[in-house]
Amino acid sequence: MGLPDAAVFERSGLAAWPGIEVDWDGGWVRRAAGGYTKRANSVQCLDPTDDGNVEARITAAVAWFTARDLPPVFRMTPLAGPDLAAALDRLGWRSIDASYQFAMALDPVEADPRGRIYDVRDPAFLAVQQRLAGYSDERLGKLDALLAAMTVEASGVVLQDDDGAPVATALMAIADGIVVTGNVVTDASRRRQGHAGAMMRTGHAWAHAAGARIAALNVQADNAGAQALYRGLGYARQYDYHYRVPGTP
Repeated sequence: MGLPDAAVFERSGLAAWPGIEVDWDGGWVRRAAGGYTKRANSVQCLDPTDDGNVEARITAAVAWFTARDLPPVFRMTPLAGPDLAAALDRLGWRSIDASYQFAMALDPVEADPRGRIYDVRDPAFLAVQQRLAGYSDERLGKLDALLAAMTVEASGVVLQDDDGAPVATALMAIADGIVVTGNVVTDASRRRQGHAGAMMRTGHAWAHAAGARIAALNVQADNAGAQALYRGLGYARQYDYHYRVPGTP
């Protein structure tokens, strides 16, 4: 099957990884989630033709984030208009965190027998995320607050080893038939042993059974190991994006 364009992926991503507070300015959307991830605490444009009065709108966006004690961040996808990018250049905003959108058609797959599916707010799942990601209690609370804002079907995925210890985990949410994966973490001492792939296949099995027919995720451009993992599962690079923050280019 053919894969959708950037507009479809970005809209599904908004639903699958929501902001706790959302404010629309034409085709621009501002999101805040207590500072948990840049994606959920940034402004992005979903209409490349909507870049009029751009510097005043950038100023308004900065004020919106400042009022929430958050750093201003723009998420720049192929849907960002050229005048927006040019204005950020003039204002001296720098580019950070070059990343890729990966996606694939989602076919039926068997779950690993060591895999477990949880409600995303199940304390057992959150404990695994905290342990494997090394989160403080404060950061875990911010993750839980974001999960509480979700309105789409979502699950936590955990892979255990033969002794029952968690070795890999992720969060998967389905929006518009697309399962979006985030928070992929593997035990640092157990990497390159196939655990992440088995965990992902377990989540894919859940998502396909729940009606998803496309899988998508984001990966940083400098994370070659993660890209190799996802390509091995069938994902392919769809488009590039990055973030812009105030500062010297």
